[in-house]
Order: sequence, then structure tokens, then C-alpha cells
Amino acid sequence: MEGVSLKSRAIAFAVCAGAVAFILALVATSNGTIDIGNVSRALIPAIVCAAMCWASAERAISTTASAIDSAIARLTRAAHGDLDGEIPEEIAENVPQLANAMRGLFQQLSCNLESVHRLAMFDPVTALPNRTNFRRTCERMLADLPQDIHAALFFIDLDRFKVVNDTMGHAMGDMLLGMVANRLRAVADRVVTESGAPQPLIGRLAGDEFTMFFRDLRDPADAARIGRGILFALAEPFDLAGTDVEIGASIGIAVRPEHGVNLTDLMRAADAAMYHAKANGRGRVEYFSAALAEEIADRVQLESDLREAIDQNEFALVFQPQISLPGGRIVAAEALLRWRHPRDGLRLPATFIKRAEETGLIVEIGEWVIATVADTIARWGKMGIEQRLAINISPRQLDHVAFFRRLRAAMKAANAPAHLLELEITETLAMHCSSEVVEAIAQLRNDGATISIDDFGTGYSNLARLRDLPVDRVKLDRSLIEHIATNNEARTIAHAVIGLIHGLGCEAVGEGIETQAQADVLRVIGCDVIQGYAIALPMDEDAFIAWSRTDERRALAG
Repeated sequence: MEGVSLKSRAIAFAVCAGAVAFILALVATSNGTIDIGNVSRALIPAIVCAAMCWASAERAISTTASAIDSAIARLTRAAHGDLDGEIPEEIAENVPQLANAMRGLFQQLSCNLESVHRLAMFDPVTALPNRTNFRRTCERMLADLPQDIHAALFFIDLDRFKVVNDTMGHAMGDMLLGMVANRLRAVADRVVTESGAPQPLIGRLAGDEFTMFFRDLRDPADAARIGRGILFALAEPFDLAGTDVEIGASIGIAVRPEHGVNLTDLMRAADAAMYHAKANGRGRVEYFSAALAEEIADRVQLESDLREAIDQNEFALVFQPQISLPGGRIVAAEALLRWRHPRDGLRLPATFIKRAEETGLIVEIGEWVIATVADTIARWGKMGIEQRLAINISPRQLDHVAFFRRLRAAMKAANAPAHLLELEITETLAMHCSSEVVEAIAQLRNDGATISIDDFGTGYSNLARLRDLPVDRVKLDRSLIEHIATNNEARTIAHAVIGLIHGLGCEAVGEGIETQAQADVLRVIGCDVIQGYAIALPMDEDAFIAWSRTDERRALAG
């Protein structure tokens, strides 16, 4: 369209020039009279003028069109990524404004692309390669390394960074991360200077996690020395706005080819070693090991087994009675989770709950417990059983209001009487749960349910908060009861705690009772309810109902 427009303008210019020449020639030769001869003579200069104008315009059009063709070709190359090539001279000569516009456009595009690349591939806080950049670069390095060359991947996690972020603000946290990056660069430069090794690759994966990849280590033992150097560098105080801040780090090391030859295996190994360092007290350097590999394999297998257990309905509830003192009447039974493992037999929660919480499977297990407890309570209500059923759910579930909605909905769906439900909440959760959760607990209590605090004595209780919580019973942790029959101090502490519980208007429950002597002491110092192996082992539903109808439960009544 552009070429047609230029040609149309050239034709119009030539016609206009010819018309002007014709009029002027006619006026000059007419002598006041216009006849066929005058017109004929005037046409000759008009035609000559129009032809010359057209020839001149056509030449200009041809030159401009050629320059435009060159511009189109150059823009096409730019669209395919060539922003650095020169702009053809004929564009600058014939269409200088277009040449200047193209030059400015290419410069701006180059700057924009550079900014986008920097944002996409580098961490803006530390200027280190981000996760994507680090992985791509490291994978290329590993692919290029000969098989017999050793390399080491360091996974670095700052130990107390969150405290700094929370207390001093995110701006100070970002400043600290920048300082950490500089110290890692200094460690890398020192290693390169001392050993002549190639410059390592340093990256920030996310948050307070950093990585360093050293390729072509002459001696695999050098990895430990480098790890100690990183640890020492990060253990030194950081000056943040005049305040000395100490954070430290936990470091995991994976060595190629012993712990893997690709980045995925090395990252997994270094990550596992880092978590092992944290579990052993932080501020440590740990190598990946065969024991850690076995532990990872066990965790993966356990997760797979748990998923299958949920699908195959392998979980069950057993019931341990709670009896009152001094009468020995059954007041409640605690529902305890068991896993009927197809190979290992009956497994206790301690062997799988932690992994279930790590993987999020605890939510599905908790849903099963809620539904089963609601059905059990409904069945007991129809049978005339008046003992409450107590359940102790994972803190990960209890700290969400939605859990209480699901529990109430399950109870209503099963037509289960709420007064037969007892919900046990850990002491730590009771002290830190949100106001919305407290309100949800209160609503459940208003429905008729009993609320207990479990494991009391293992956390740090705020007595004012404890007084305000909607709580009916407090269960003393077994650590407060273990030595009361043989130790005067333990007995005094337990007596004082029971007095405190009564002062709050709650019942005191002693759990983990294993001997008659413990039961006797608790009766004397005023404990209201006891539970433990000395009274009865956890049993299935049929066995519990049969046991509750015998006199065996009165053995500890005194």
C-alpha cells in the first residue's frame, strides 16, 4: 500500500505540473485569442514538463522503495533476534527519519530484553542466578564433565534468618541476604585462588536457601574443607544498620559421581544431607550417606504405603477407657488410631503420623477418623452407652476452623449425640490457636461436646489464656505422673498442678498410669480421672463394650 501511495502522489504531481505548464504556455501564445493552434503549441511544453516531473518522481520513488525494502528485510532479521546488526546505509541516505526510528527501536528492545532476561534468570536481591538459571547452567556443566571428574554440590540453608526477617523487617532481611551472597562469593574466590579450580556456580534457590556447585574437584576431600569455610564465613556476625546479627547455616554436601551424576539426584542428596545437619543441631556440615539414602527410601515407601492404606481402608480405632476416682466408673474412652499394615501387622501412630503430616495425608486420615468416630458415637447412643468418646486429632487439622465445621457436619449426618463427643487439644495448640478456632471450639462445646487439653505440662501455658478457653478437662502428661509413686518432688508438682486445674474449674485427668501405686497416689492428691495400661490396654470396640460390663474396671477403685 505504501508503494501505491507514493506512485499516486507522483502521478498527481506530474499532472499538476503539466497543467500549470499548459496554462502558462497558452497564456503566453494566445495574444488574447484562443484557437486550435494556440492549444496545440501549449500542449507541447505541458507534455514535456509533465514527463520530466514524472521521470524525476519515479526515480525518487524507486530509490525510496528500495530503501523501504531494505528496511523491511532488516526488521525481519530483528524479529528473529538480530538487534545488533547495522542498519543499511541506503535507508539512512534516502529515509533518514526511518533509520533513526529503527535505531532507537532496536536499542530500546535490547534494553527491555536484557531487563526481562535479568529478571527471569537472576535473583533481584542478591544478583545471583535464580533456581531456573542455576539448574540450567548446572545441568550443562554436569553434561560436559568427563565421567571420572569429581564435583560437589552444596545446599546451604540459613539457620536463623526468619528471626531477623520477623524482628527487623523484610528490608533488613533482603540486605542480609545480599551480605550472605557476598560472603559466598568471597569463599568461592578464595577456593579458586588457593586451588586453581574453576569458578564455582552460586545460586539462590528461594527464601534463605543457597547452592554452590564446584566442578572439577581434584580431591573429593576438598569438599569438606570448602564446607567448613562456608560455615565459618556465615557464622561471623553481620552488621545490619549498626546491629550485629548472627545467623549461621546448615550445609549438606553431595559429591559426583558417588551420590549421583545428574542434578536431580545431587540436589535430592544435598537437600537430605542439609536436613540431617539441621536435625543434628544446626550449624553443621553433613555429607550425604548410605544411611540417609536408606532413610529417604523408607520415607518414600512409607508414603506409598500410607496412600495404599487410605485406599484400602487399613486403619482402625481402638478404645482405652478412662475411669473416675474414687468410684471406678467408666466416664469416657479415648479413641486411638491403629494401622493394620498388611506386612508389618498392627502399627502405632508414632510410626507413621509424622510422615503423614509431612505429606499432607494426615488430612485424609483425619477425615476417616471424623467419619468413624461420628458413626461410633451414633451407634453407642442407640445402644444406651453413655460414656464419651474422646478423639485427639493432629494439630495441623485442629488449627483450621474448617475442621470443626466438618466435624459438626459429620456428627449431624450420623445423627450422633454431641454430648458423647470429647475433643482433645494439645496444650501448645490451645496456647497459640487463633480467635476463630477458639470460637469454633466454643460452638462445639455449646452443642454439648466436652473439650480437653491434652499433654498438659509439656508446653508453656499462659494461665490467663487457659482460664478464658472453653475447656472442661485437663489431662496431665505422663511425664508429670511417671515418678509420683517414688519421688516426693514429682508428687508435690503433680499435686500442685491438679490444684491449679481445679482452680480453673476443670477436671484433672491422669494418663499413662502403669502401676497400682501411681493410681493410689493420684487418688490421694485429688485426681478426678485416670487412664493407662494399669487400668486397661486399648481394645477394639467389641472388647471395650464387653470389658465395660464387667467388674474388672473396679480393680483400681480402692
